[in-house]
Amino acid sequence: MTTIAELLAEDPQVPDPALITEDDTFPWDLYTQRCAERASLLTELCADGPFHVGVLLDNVPEFPMWLGGAALAGATVVGINPTRRGDELARDIRHTDCQLLVTEAQHRPLIDGLDTGVPPERVLDIDRDEYRKLLAPHEGAAITPADVDPKAPFLLLFTSGTSGAPKAVIVSQSRLAVAGQKLAEGFELGGGDVIYEVMPLYHSNALFAGWSPFVAGRTAMALRRRFSASGFLPDVRKFRATYFNYVGKPLAYILATPEQPDDADNPLRWAFGNEAAERDIHRFGQRFGCIVVDNYGSTEGGAVVLRYPDQPPGSLGKAEGGISVRDSDTGKECPPARFDHDGRLLNPEEAIGELVSESGAATFEGYWKNEEADRERLRDNAFWTGDLAYADEDGWVYFAGRGFDWLRVDGENFAAAPVERILARHPDVAQAAVYAVPDADVGDQVMAALVLEPHASFDPDELARFLEDQTDLGTKWAPRYLRVMPELPATPTNKVLKRVLRAERWEADDPVWWRPERHGPYAPITDADRSTIRQQFADNARLDALEAV
Repeated sequence: MTTIAELLAEDPQVPDPALITEDDTFPWDLYTQRCAERASLLTELCADGPFHVGVLLDNVPEFPMWLGGAALAGATVVGINPTRRGDELARDIRHTDCQLLVTEAQHRPLIDGLDTGVPPERVLDIDRDEYRKLLAPHEGAAITPADVDPKAPFLLLFTSGTSGAPKAVIVSQSRLAVAGQKLAEGFELGGGDVIYEVMPLYHSNALFAGWSPFVAGRTAMALRRRFSASGFLPDVRKFRATYFNYVGKPLAYILATPEQPDDADNPLRWAFGNEAAERDIHRFGQRFGCIVVDNYGSTEGGAVVLRYPDQPPGSLGKAEGGISVRDSDTGKECPPARFDHDGRLLNPEEAIGELVSESGAATFEGYWKNEEADRERLRDNAFWTGDLAYADEDGWVYFAGRGFDWLRVDGENFAAAPVERILARHPDVAQAAVYAVPDADVGDQVMAALVLEPHASFDPDELARFLEDQTDLGTKWAPRYLRVMPELPATPTNKVLKRVLRAERWEADDPVWWRPERHGPYAPITDADRSTIRQQFADNARLDALEAV
């Protein structure tokens, strides 16, 4: 089996560009040398065996250097999400058994004072002189891969499920290498190509769709610290980017920038990702003169749904290669979806089930220290994605959302339970239920249903100030919609019926507040607001997202 380490060690003296930033260019021979130096440091620090390295960095050159260094040393990289906060962030680091933590000045305050389990001397700040002194003795280290087990964990990537804490998906060197080789071959990426990488490198999209074909194809990679819609086209032209990977809303954000008659005058050939809105896929390709390939895939590697040029609007692609939609309780395949003349789903209760891959069990490598979650994914000799879907009589699959205990906002996964715990800290909140509601563009928005303490009154401005003061509230977690209820709908065993809450959304009879602007104040939602929101879904060809509950 091919490993990432073997791909990195091939022709290490190639002088073609590897990493490109605003300020520097690292040719392949220098990039692999920097990887080898970090591998040598790791070998010194972990002489007793395998090592887990937490990387808390933006998209700076040190990140792909540590990825390469860990691959050569046979170590495991844990991508640490800087949008996490407080105890939740500390838990991520402890859970994945990080023995070394690499960070930078702007993220160092996030971990100061936290019980991460990493000794202070093993926290490396790339902006400090001590870091450079630590690396100095390893300058010029040999670019030689360690004896690496191709199936051993190389990456631990956080994703979210129906439990309260994120799960760490195991990714081996061989799985990532195979993905990179397939993408590099499929998109004909090689010397002379430039991958524009603005998706965060702690995320599976950047690693599978960006860094792996960069390594396999020996392309160049243009790194930007963070995504900027207005900076996209200038960067593509400046770096001569030919390939761009994305997840979630970037296409929509870029399309919202002022259109110019020469937008298609650029070197971009491919945009590859997932979760883009249907109309944005076509508009982006036409406006920027490239081909957009948007597929469904899971970080776990257990299921892929491929798109086809002639597929119906809104479809993920075809149910083939062992893909089906099944009832989560019975395990049986769900009946085909039926639609009215306007394309609305008529039988959601029977048609919507869980997306399942019969072949996915062979590629799923498990979660780190979470056998219960492994069992949840692997049932009946198949891989159960946890994503909801429905399929029509011709086998076209449509995405229907996720389990109601986790959300995906702007391409970022997180569980509802931590947000519920934060809301429950408020002295006036007796109960809180957090759940996903559809976003008019793509993905989810956060909605919370609150039951107040007796005699308490709801003050939206005060609650907004309270949320701003919570240091462990993730940057995507604050509710866009708030519903105040006398009691939460529940089963006889007191399990909150989030399906009911999600179905009612902001159309409920209870008082509902919302933020018309993402970070603005909460305001009571009006019938005019509801009409405007629905029109936004209609304009984006997303009315089906309102019907699929």
